This record gives sequence, C-alpha cells and structure tokens, in this order.
Amino acid sequence: MPDAPLHPEPESAPAPVAGLHDPSSHLDDGRGAPTFSLRGLILPLALGLGVLAIIAWFTWDEGAFSQFIDAVNPWIMLAAVGMTVARVVFGGWRISFVSRHSLGFKAGVRCQLMWDFASNIAPSFVGGAPLTAYYISRESRVTSMETKASRKGPIAIGDASAVMTYVMLLDQVWFALSVPVILIASLSMDVIPDAAGRLGLWTAMIYFVILMGYAGVFAYATLFRPELLSRIASGLFRIPFLKRFRSGVLSELEQFAARASVLRRQKMDFFLRGFLLTTGTWLARYFLAVLVIWSFVPDVDTVLLIMRSIAQTISSLIMPTPGGAGGIEGLYALFFGDLLPSASLIVPSLLTWRILGYYIFLVFGVSIATRHLQRTSKKREE
Repeated sequence: MPDAPLHPEPESAPAPVAGLHDPSSHLDDGRGAPTFSLRGLILPLALGLGVLAIIAWFTWDEGAFSQFIDAVNPWIMLAAVGMTVARVVFGGWRISFVSRHSLGFKAGVRCQLMWDFASNIAPSFVGGAPLTAYYISRESRVTSMETKASRKGPIAIGDASAVMTYVMLLDQVWFALSVPVILIASLSMDVIPDAAGRLGLWTAMIYFVILMGYAGVFAYATLFRPELLSRIASGLFRIPFLKRFRSGVLSELEQFAARASVLRRQKMDFFLRGFLLTTGTWLARYFLAVLVIWSFVPDVDTVLLIMRSIAQTISSLIMPTPGGAGGIEGLYALFFGDLLPSASLIVPSLLTWRILGYYIFLVFGVSIATRHLQRTSKKREE
C-alpha cells in the first residue's frame, strides 16, 4: 500500500482516499446529509449549566471565584489551555494522516473541531461520527476546488466513513489499554472516591471490565473477523423489542465489513503512527483536568489526580445525554471534589474545565459550520 496518495481519477469521479478506499462508497450528492438543529445545541447547554447550578446551590460560598482566581498559577493554567490546543492539533493531524493526506493538516483540524462539536450536541448513542464523515467529504470537495493545482480529488462519503471507522478503532484500543491502568492503580489508591460508596465502586469496576472487553472485541473483529460483529448483532437484535432495528443494523455492519477489509491491508507503521497520534489526543484530554486543578492546588496528589482523570473520562463515555452534558459535571464533582481544599472551589474549577474542554468547541463548531456553508455557497456561485 503506498504511503502517498494515489493520483486522482478523471474529474467525473472523486479520487479515492489512497489506501482507505471503501468498496461500498458512493458519490457525495448531498442527499441524506446529517444535520443538527438549534434545539440540539440548546439542550446540552441547558443540561450542563443546570447541573452546574445545582452543584453551586449546595457548595456555593461568597468569594469562591475570587479565592479561585487568587490561587491560580497562571503558567500552569496556560499549560491547561495548551492541552486544549494539543487535543485539537493531534486530532486534526490524525485525521489528515488516516486520510493519507487527502485532507491537509488545516482541513484535518477543522474536521476534528467539527467532530468535537458534533459529539457535544448529538445523543451519545449516535455520536458525532456520521456528521463528521459527511463534513470530511464536503470539506475535501471544497478544498479540492480551492486548490486545483494540487490535483487532489474530493473524498466520497464511504471513504470518509472508512476514515472515521479507523479513528474510532484507535480510540477503542486506547480505552482498552487505559482500563488495566485504572484497575491496577485501584489496588493501591482510591481511584474511585469513597463518596461513590461500595455499590458505586463495584459498579465502576464492572463497567470498566465490560468496556475493556467490548473495546477488545471491537478491535479484534475490525482487524481480523468483522463477521463476528454481524453474528453478535444478529443474535442480539432477535430480541423482541430490538427486532425492528435488526435490518438497519445488519445493513450497516455489511458496510463496516467492507471498510474493515481495507484496514487489514494496511502496513504496520500505519497503525503505529495512528496509535501515537491517538495517544497525544487522549493524553491531552486526561491532562486538561489535571492541570486545571494543579494550577490552584499545588500540593495535590498528582498521581491520584491523573488516575482519577482517566477514570472520570472513561466513565463519561456512557452518559446518555448529548456530549455527556449534566452527567459529566456530576462526575467531576464526584471524582475531584475531595481533592480540593474547599467544596466551594468545585464550581469555579469545573466551569473553567468545561469552558476549555466543552463550551469552546461549541463556539468553534458553529463558526466552522457557518464558514463551511459560506465557502460552499461561494463555490457554487462561481
């Protein structure tokens, strides 16, 4: 498999993504495009701010924000901002790399920002991948028209879905490797806070083990036996209340199998580089909370803080609300509350963390979506 993109096909058909061409892909004709609504933006904002208000009700202390600001080390907080930047840079670099640079670095960054935005407004069971795959296809089409001299063709929807399939696979592998770290650390420190109780402790442990098993099965099936997922889904969706979803799920898994066969033909360095970029992306996510708290609690148990940040991030994956809004705020208070010198500091630090790791991506997402529509409209007029 060549490392450089293939030369584009004739102008009548989009050029395939080199090394990641999906046999089931089709031309992006704009029909059936994923969309998002204003309601989808307002709901997570209301949930997140609502839970934040509830936490503030029980922990509020006059002068808490002043105390927080006075205690913050500006250099460490600047490093926290750097984690937000690193998360986007590594994520965009990863998308660009997986597309075999059919998307340039800047386009990859825009796609990563769109993915974060879509994930924050879409229900967790849907995720941001469908809208991101569509955006990747449309972004590559606009970019190819703006840079005709590069001779890069646009990416079809199926190829964009193949890119997202591999990126999500990398995330699953990272989750599977993170879980043993949490379980081993739990033997010598309180990774799951005492406030969760014994029931919460065992529930978390069972969840972590299930997640590790799921991620392992997903990775194994994707790379070696994609038919395994079809068998599991076929049996699972015979259950009466799930039966009506069976045909749609099996149809999607057929396309997934085609994309998986493409991934299996990649060279080992392709997986290694992709995994290293994924490592950068997720370390930046984990260390955002660590640096925010460390900036005003210099004597915090850093190792315990890192372990809890990993556990809190992985726990947030099952939140049913868009972007985990509401639930993630509660998890922050649970995992980090007893590490702070005062309960009144939960809200200021939580708000800072959510601004850097959540709200800023809503702003960027709306901006990018608006700019993309303007660029697309301009090109159509030309």
